[in-house]
Amino acid sequence: MPRKTDTPSSSIRSAGAVDVKMLELLVCPLSYGPLRYDREAEELVSPRARLAYPVRDGIPIMLVSEARHLGDDG
Repeated sequence: MPRKTDTPSSSIRSAGAVDVKMLELLVCPLSYGPLRYDREAEELVSPRARLAYPVRDGIPIMLVSEARHLGDDG
């Protein structure tokens, strides 16, 4: 009997990788504005709301209470 754990390599994502198609659909939950992915910081940045939402294990945490407030230079 084939093992159910075998998956095609095209569907495998490394830990921390973000699905680009999903990012195109997401907006800031506070301002409803577009988001920019900061790969180095692993955050989704909302310039309009001045917030950065963390991405943990490839999953965006879209809670305002979890977001980091950006300074004037962010």
